[in-house]
Amino acid sequence: MRTSPIVVCLCLLAATAVGSGEVLPTAKPEEVGLSSAKLGEIVPAVKRLVAAGRISGAVTVVARRGKIAHFEATGLMDVAKKRPMAVDTIFRIYSMSKPVTAVAALILVDEGKLDLDAPVAKYLPEFKELTVLAEGKRVAPRRAMTVRDLMRHTSGLTYGYFSRTPVDRMYLEVNILNGEGTLADMVTKLAKIPLLYHPGERWHYSVSIDVLGRVIEVVSEKPLDVFMKARIFDPLGMVDTGFHVPKKKHARFAVNYGPAGKGLRIVDHPGSSRFGRPATLFSGGGGLVSTATDYLRFAQMLVNGGVLGRTRILKSETVAAMTSNQLEKKLVPIRFGATPMPGTGFGLGVSVRIASSPLPFPGAVGEYGWAGAASTSFWIVPGEEMVGMVMTQLMPFSVTPQIAVKRFMDGAVIPVPEKAGAGK
Repeated sequence: MRTSPIVVCLCLLAATAVGSGEVLPTAKPEEVGLSSAKLGEIVPAVKRLVAAGRISGAVTVVARRGKIAHFEATGLMDVAKKRPMAVDTIFRIYSMSKPVTAVAALILVDEGKLDLDAPVAKYLPEFKELTVLAEGKRVAPRRAMTVRDLMRHTSGLTYGYFSRTPVDRMYLEVNILNGEGTLADMVTKLAKIPLLYHPGERWHYSVSIDVLGRVIEVVSEKPLDVFMKARIFDPLGMVDTGFHVPKKKHARFAVNYGPAGKGLRIVDHPGSSRFGRPATLFSGGGGLVSTATDYLRFAQMLVNGGVLGRTRILKSETVAAMTSNQLEKKLVPIRFGATPMPGTGFGLGVSVRIASSPLPFPGAVGEYGWAGAASTSFWIVPGEEMVGMVMTQLMPFSVTPQIAVKRFMDGAVIPVPEKAGAGK
């Protein structure tokens, strides 16, 4: 299904009727220096993925200079019921929750309430006696885990899923992220398990951002969902973002699929999904649901240096630090499990491109973003003031939908002619 610009505008107006009061405007691609022909290749590319049974459908977005140049819904959000994907479809964004949680923490940093380089144990006393498992023995960490370590995944924590170690097995045995209990309960469990490595000595994807969520709760004296709603979602007009999909919105909640031969199978259905009922453990690392419209507003705030319209969320220098590589030279490029990510470092809650490399696709130095387990992804090219986004629902994660958009988005920038005599 190809959505008309009029429908897109109406949906955007509805979605931004509260909060900052500022509507993200639309523009013809050429008005923001982009090629209509190149952006016009995105939908056919997504349709080919749908026809091949790779995905059920997707919402794709390209914005530049604060204006939307491409916003399309393609395919189906529910194959069995033949319900078309829509620009206001609600998605499980999983790890795209992490940049949002990082911003929540940085709000407290800006207010002087949270110190990035303070030991995590200052805020979570349960972590005072943490140990590291080294050669089968528990030893004292060489230095304390800091809040900055949580935000850049150098904490010593792990996930239980992406590597097979004795520590990962301990995570699985106590079911760290089972969705039950609270963040306080999760931290209590984690405090009894040794770290996988000494803090600061390795980049390793982990539950660090979930622990950061608990730090936010302690410092703000508010549950994470309440803090995020008051300080991020309401001010930015993110009306469909939260830790569950309210019953009245279930009709807009996409089915989550997985590969099955040449087709798809249901992995998570809205009717039985844990995201369809209120949460108690607010997973800042992977618990949010959102729409393309909502997340675009969040991304545009970052592009703008922490502000959207008349609403400032972060200081511009804080956004600059968040989106700059925070890793020592020995820790880059990062590796996702056993997969190296050439040319990529990590900031505070987002990956950061520090060198040009093909990865599976090219990218500009300075580009930052992240993705989610159900193949959602966003990326920002600050030098071009551009945001790209793909919202789909396919597990396990596949970079293919992102590639389908990114190669045409990157090629859509119209070069600015050099002025006569320039460079002389």
